[in-house]
Amino acid sequence: MDRRIIQQRMKRKRRQLFMRKVMRLVSCVAATVLVLTLLFNFVISPLAGKISGKGGGAVQEVKAETVKEDETHADRVPVKNSGSTSKAGVMTVGWQEDEGGRWYQNADGTFYAGGMAEIDGSTYCFDENGYMQTGWVTIDGVDYMFNNNGVYDPNQHKKMVALTFDDGPGQYTMELLNCLEENDARATFFMQGINAQQYPDEIKKMKEIGCELGNHSYDHPQLPTLSPDQVKEQFEKTSSIIEDACGSRPTVARTPFGLQDEDILSYIGMPCFMWNIDTLDWKTKDADNTYNVTMDNVSDGDIVLMHDIHEPSVQASLRIIPALVEQGYKLVTVSELARAKGVTLEAGKSYTDFCDSTVAALLGSSSSDSSSDEEYSEEDSSYDSSEDSSEDVSVDSSSYEDSSEDAVVEE
Repeated sequence: MDRRIIQQRMKRKRRQLFMRKVMRLVSCVAATVLVLTLLFNFVISPLAGKISGKGGGAVQEVKAETVKEDETHADRVPVKNSGSTSKAGVMTVGWQEDEGGRWYQNADGTFYAGGMAEIDGSTYCFDENGYMQTGWVTIDGVDYMFNNNGVYDPNQHKKMVALTFDDGPGQYTMELLNCLEENDARATFFMQGINAQQYPDEIKKMKEIGCELGNHSYDHPQLPTLSPDQVKEQFEKTSSIIEDACGSRPTVARTPFGLQDEDILSYIGMPCFMWNIDTLDWKTKDADNTYNVTMDNVSDGDIVLMHDIHEPSVQASLRIIPALVEQGYKLVTVSELARAKGVTLEAGKSYTDFCDSTVAALLGSSSSDSSSDEEYSEEDSSYDSSEDSSEDVSVDSSSYEDSSEDAVVEE
């Protein structure tokens, strides 16, 4: 056989032997890496976690009823989230801290996020990224205070006040709505139907920013002088106008001049609202006076009466709204205020405020003995400083914001 052929065959044989050795070496290395990985994940890592977590106590599971004072939120269970790459590699069980803040590591590598959790007997709140929160936190419309250590303080409650505006909408209402939106605030607008049909865009804006739609009759009559059917027509017509404007009907009402009795309230068929701070803005038409009366007298649970058809009233509100927010008040609708105070609103009932003493009386009395349903509330006198008394049903309409001119939109 040719010598060259023999040499070529020997070279091919040596190459084949070399490649086999390389393949065996690569397989051994891959197997070694796989074994070490499995050993680290299932033996070394869990063991290290247990050893490092001895002094931190056992991992606390999320409890559904974290806020026992408010069982309506018992189904709010925090999500265990492992989506953060910055936290995924941490193996120590317990409280951790990085540039983003404090967070809690579970034994299985996950962490609490997006809700409240009870840990070592205290309730904490974690944001969507899993970091502990402090200060006021709003969850599902309810405000909770967490101190500087992140612990929930059930004894602190955010101050709330309901600003209410009657007789609009009007040419100044949109500016007021923009101010509310800028300050993350809401109010209740008790609208006259005759004006509502002139300002549909304002009504849409009210709904858009979370304000409450209220019914204040069609053209502000003295309800005690009307028949039951006429009273119903006043409010039904207005509700239809508001619904046509924004797709939603009013949920609350206020009677013209504050005149009401049990029959009138039943004809209206919605929760009705009076007020406990009357700015008399319709009478003074003085922005400074309206501002001072509100800021000097406001407290938690108050319902403030103003009118968005008057420019001085709106100008005062543009100052009142941010000032109240700066003082720590949350500006809410009347229904939100009632709900926050634990009061369930009833159709055909009237409410004046939700201050502590009033709420205690409401919660402690039956629905049939509420003092707010007394015939023609004492608040009526704020509209007429003349000899008008509770014995005389009629009201001098000239004493109420020149209603013959201002309460109706001029063509």
